[in-house]
Amino acid sequence: MKDTPPTSKHSRWTKRIISLGVIYLLCALSVGIISGLGVFTFGYGKGASYLSNNPQSCANCHVMQDYLDTWQKSSHHNVATCNDCHLSHHPVGKWVTKADNGFFHSLAFTLDNYHKPIEIKDRNREVTQDACIHCHAETSHPMLSIRNETETLHCARCHSDVGHSLRR
Repeated sequence: MKDTPPTSKHSRWTKRIISLGVIYLLCALSVGIISGLGVFTFGYGKGASYLSNNPQSCANCHVMQDYLDTWQKSSHHNVATCNDCHLSHHPVGKWVTKADNGFFHSLAFTLDNYHKPIEIKDRNREVTQDACIHCHAETSHPMLSIRNETETLHCARCHSDVGHSLRR
């Protein structure tokens, strides 16, 4: 008969506890690393400034400097900030749009993976259209199509230099 060490319930539980400990340790390390990178990136990218209504924060990223400059030359400079035109006026929609844009803008700019010059995405074009209608309801509502939203032209199609003056 072979001499094989008896396997006891005690040794099986010990092995299971050790393997669970390793899994928990790896999970904790992963969460810690991801959280640490997120906090570092938020701090390095001046993330807290994006929670404000200050247009200067939009130019924290050098890619946006030209857009800040053209806004300062525009007819809306004294009456609207970036948030007024580029975020929803609905309280929840505002933060959803801000989070969505913040994530995808930082990802695109960090990876240098964006169209040059920057082009507005369809979902953001809708937010901007809604902002135009929100502020100019008295003059815009009579021009909106009653039958079908697809027949309505976007305000920026004719008024492209209102929010950002014509580029150099």
